[in-house]
Amino acid sequence: MPDELSPAEIIAESAGPKAASSATAEANGDAEVYSPRLAGSKDMIVTEHVDKWFGDFQALDDVSLRIKEHEIVVILGPSGSGKSTYIRCLNRLEEHDAGRIVIDGIELNEDVRALAAIREEVGMVFQQFNLFPHLSVLSNITLGPQKVRHMPKLEAEALAMQLLERVGIPEQADKFPSQLSGGQQQRVAIARALAMQPKIMLFDEPTSALDPEMIKEVLDVMQELAESGMTMIVVTHEMGFAREVADRLVFFDEGALVEQGTPEHFFTNPREERTKLFLSQIL
Repeated sequence: MPDELSPAEIIAESAGPKAASSATAEANGDAEVYSPRLAGSKDMIVTEHVDKWFGDFQALDDVSLRIKEHEIVVILGPSGSGKSTYIRCLNRLEEHDAGRIVIDGIELNEDVRALAAIREEVGMVFQQFNLFPHLSVLSNITLGPQKVRHMPKLEAEALAMQLLERVGIPEQADKFPSQLSGGQQQRVAIARALAMQPKIMLFDEPTSALDPEMIKEVLDVMQELAESGMTMIVVTHEMGFAREVADRLVFFDEGALVEQGTPEHFFTNPREERTKLFLSQIL
């Protein structure tokens, strides 16, 4: 491991090999609906007419979405619908091809300083945990604060222990990832992301690689995080979590934003036939 890692390198290494509004209403026929608790909150994430191509395949098609500070947004959609690509574009793990992305007032573009600033504000939790196997749990969590934020070792370790308490596994600090269950590894991954003290957390199907009995322990941590006021975007098929925690649900299909609304809207009166079909298959 190099002595000095940039924010981009820290995120790219942990992300795995692939990583080495009026506009919304106009595009999708939906008026964005915000929870009353978000009244007066600023726009934390703004995406306008975002496109993303992989060769001849269009993964994102004219996606526009505004997300408020402290808002909890759950993104739904079938496999290949673009939902994971969308959140990966928010911290440039994938580079969007057209459109505009603004994170907390900083536009995501070719400016490496802007990218570094955005990545310091955005934490991400992946499907496959992506912990460093040769590092202890404690070292996995302290690496980012020490290398990116230049936090003293003892301060970083104290923060890591606080976060392990928060996710319910302080006794695992000296173990290695291979010694943990899947649910424990994912909780370490959440603690690692939180150690960078982000303003936004992105979750890319964080429970899909877990055994059923381990899912609840991870969802409980995510719910506590949501209740603390963190801005969160969660790609998941956990409908109980979506119904109970989300301020807004967004449905993607074939790279496009098809429908959005409150949980009540989605679960009682979805408008689009494609949304109805999807929900009928997973509920």
